[in-house]
Order: sequence, then C-alpha cells, then structure tokens
Amino acid sequence: MGMPFELNTLIVTKGNEVRQQGNQFTLKKDGYRLYPIDIPIEVRHTIESDYRATAKIQKVEWENNQTMITYQLLALHSSN
Repeated sequence: MGMPFELNTLIVTKGNEVRQQGNQFTLKKDGYRLYPIDIPIEVRHTIESDYRATAKIQKVEWENNQTMITYQLLALHSSN
C-alpha cells in the first residue's frame, strides 16, 4: 500500500504557524504533503480567505504521517 500524498500550491496556516526567528516560521500539517521549494508561494489563513502574504518554503520534512514546513515570509499584503 502506497503513502497518500497531497500536492499543495499554497500554504494554509489556520493560525497554527509558529514563529522561529525574524520572518521564519514552521507549520505542521497532518498527512504527507508536497510543496514547491525556493519559489514565492501564497500564504492564507484559510483556503477561502483573501490572499494575504507571500513566502518561500525552505524545508519540507515528513515524519509520523505529518509534514513540517519551514518558510520565510517575504511580504504581507493588506486586506483593504
């Protein structure tokens, strides 16, 4: 039986991101997920929320049916 993978083209935080230092954050998601690395990607609070930030993912780690991403926030966008 293969491992189910989900391909994600944006980061959805649901408020679960953890600031590490400066503009660097980590986010843990259930399941195994693929993300593009080292290119700008959208960050949203929820899948339906307005586009609110741009980040660059630096690292993706898979362990115990969870995915941990480390990303650098590049820009915040006003919701106005």
